[in-house]
Amino acid sequence: MKSPMEAAGRGQIAGMKSPDDHIQLKVPAIQQSYHWDCGLACSRMVLQYLDRLNEEAFQNAMRELRLTKSIWTIDLAYLMRHFGVKHRFCTQTLGVDKGYKNQSFYRRHFDTEENRVNQLFARAAACGVVVEKRTVKIEDLQEHLSQGHVAIVLVNAVLLLCELCSSPVKYCCFLPIGQKCFCRNPDYQGHFIVLCGFNRGGGSVFYNNPAFADRMCRTSMNNFEEAWRSYGTDEDILFIYVDS
Repeated sequence: MKSPMEAAGRGQIAGMKSPDDHIQLKVPAIQQSYHWDCGLACSRMVLQYLDRLNEEAFQNAMRELRLTKSIWTIDLAYLMRHFGVKHRFCTQTLGVDKGYKNQSFYRRHFDTEENRVNQLFARAAACGVVVEKRTVKIEDLQEHLSQGHVAIVLVNAVLLLCELCSSPVKYCCFLPIGQKCFCRNPDYQGHFIVLCGFNRGGGSVFYNNPAFADRMCRTSMNNFEEAWRSYGTDEDILFIYVDS
């Protein structure tokens, strides 16, 4: 199977001035269905980008990995491993930060999830799931994207501001139509996005937000870093490689 970059040559990179200047990968936009499944929507995006998305197989994987309404980045790493996708999960915390127990976003599921998530980290190496405790720099992301690879990133949605959307996207917009927002101005709202490119000269980052099915978003590198390095994210990033 050809990788996306091989299948379309450099056609996957649109409007490119040079490999180090402007990268905009054509990652399909897939919208989340509920307030809790943004990470699964992002996983569908990258699997479709890799031409590996089969919905029946995806549903089977969800059952096998017991992915329910509480999805952590380590869950997405196991999901990529399940589909044989080359990946690397970088984070600041190998396990669950106990300080999150008092955060409103984590409080509801913390007691039941802490042990499960810690066990996933403990078994990762034996299961072929690649996890590293390390700080990732913007330059690392740019190098990754310039090779046609993508990444799933955990951000604080309260802080992430798209420069292209007609109005600011707030956390309650991530709920399906008809559901009421229960968050009441949280300090942190975890949300997964897919990094699709950057413009070095313009200081911008391109990403797919699973809150939408019809657009690619753009924000400044400074705003992206603020949302990505916010307390609550552990600076989680799941690197996905096209040469899987």
